[in-house]
Amino acid sequence: MSETAQDSKLNFRALVNSKPSLVGSFASFSVLIFSFVVLYYHVLEKLIHDWIKYENYSHGFLVPAICAYIVWKKRENVIRLSVRPANWAIVILMTGLSLFVLGNMAAELFTMRFSMLIVIWGLIAFIFGMSIAGRLWVAIGYLIFMIPIPTIVWNRIAFPLKMFVTKIAVHGMGLLGIPVYAEGNIIHLSNTSLQVVDACSGMRSLTSLLALSAAFSIISTHSLPRKWLLFLSAIPIAIFLNIVRLIATAILAQHFGPDIAKGFLHELSGVLVFLSAIGLFYLFHLALAKISFI
Repeated sequence: MSETAQDSKLNFRALVNSKPSLVGSFASFSVLIFSFVVLYYHVLEKLIHDWIKYENYSHGFLVPAICAYIVWKKRENVIRLSVRPANWAIVILMTGLSLFVLGNMAAELFTMRFSMLIVIWGLIAFIFGMSIAGRLWVAIGYLIFMIPIPTIVWNRIAFPLKMFVTKIAVHGMGLLGIPVYAEGNIIHLSNTSLQVVDACSGMRSLTSLLALSAAFSIISTHSLPRKWLLFLSAIPIAIFLNIVRLIATAILAQHFGPDIAKGFLHELSGVLVFLSAIGLFYLFHLALAKISFI
């Protein structure tokens, strides 16, 4: 065992032995977490159902695991802090619970789901204190990526994004000498027509890549401005690659017929786009490391 690992183990044991209240705090926290699960059982059940049923949100399964990893990465800083329960954090808890009640009354799932994050953070502050809660707020906030975007918001983003992707893709095809014109989100080729549906707008890969880029930015050693650049780079990368995907699909449809844009090959192109996005994202991360003025 390395010296660092031994020191960490000894520090943790010393912390527990010198602060018996820590064990009691964990016990209290466990009881409150159990109460939390009972209260939010149906919300969690529906959330998991959405992850399974809708491909747009399938990345939700990974978010809690990534959150746990972020907490683990911060463990050295957290265990050195004193446990000082913040009684006033009951205000945070009541705010979260009020949102839960309002969301339940209005049958608004996003509000109920979002309230979970506030309640979890409030529980940490109430039991362990604001110093520990302050260290963990980024990890708790990351859980927002497991919550599906409200449909009305999704549509307001997906539709203009779909039209933008269509317009740029058609322009790109024209530059390649492909006879093409667009009517709305319908691309007309010389031998067939393709409809640009929401799945081709880039929203699916954008939401997944944003969750990935956020996690990578949080655990990276970049400065804060670089972290934000790394996180936001997911947006142009996702849009650019979906434009490339659409152009490639149109070229294949032009030569091999419209069936090439359906079924297995269409799904495969989506996977390739996401893998390419990860590759570009990593290259951007390496490029940021070389920049000295940010």
